[in-house]
Amino acid sequence: MDSVVEPVNVAIIYYSATGNVHALAQAVAEGAEKAGANVRLRQVAETAPQAAIDSNPAWAAHREATTDITQASHEDMEWADAVLFGTPTRFGNPASQLRAFIDTTGPLWFAGKIAGKVFSAFTASNTPHGGQESTILALSNTFYHWGGIIVPPGYTDPIQFQSGNPYGTSHVAGDGAPGDTALQAARHQARRVTDTAAALKIGRAAG
Repeated sequence: MDSVVEPVNVAIIYYSATGNVHALAQAVAEGAEKAGANVRLRQVAETAPQAAIDSNPAWAAHREATTDITQASHEDMEWADAVLFGTPTRFGNPASQLRAFIDTTGPLWFAGKIAGKVFSAFTASNTPHGGQESTILALSNTFYHWGGIIVPPGYTDPIQFQSGNPYGTSHVAGDGAPGDTALQAARHQARRVTDTAAALKIGRAAG
């Protein structure tokens, strides 16, 4: 009798200050769930001083509105077959809050517990050329070190020709909250990641 392969586990681990990346992360979760995955939506810990948060009403409001979202842990990384990381751009790089979480994963890497997992990333910047691609590429540098399998959206769906970023879903926050195009792109990226992780899981079980 053929062995039964369980649905893939997908973790969405993100940082969002004012809510744009959070909206993308929710769309990613929807896409992964629709593709049949078990999903965990996790935010990383806030490391900015309270005074900085309070100086921006949108930042403070978003912090208050998302207190119910579980904080990301190493166990989420171990559990997942695929992980999608979301972050705003910070001078062409991931936000320090997400980097702080990633920088704690050395023990998982050293033990070989994250090698072979599927990874992908999405982002938002304030301006159209605010470092979206370089932020995703910077995260890819980490995925290489982990021995991860990187799955970008590419141009694998018509929505990608509208969203314009084959590296990973991205949004221009200066234009307002993510619209339908960005959210559709996020759902497609999640489906592609889920389908790839599922194919790997089936293949590994058969091998």
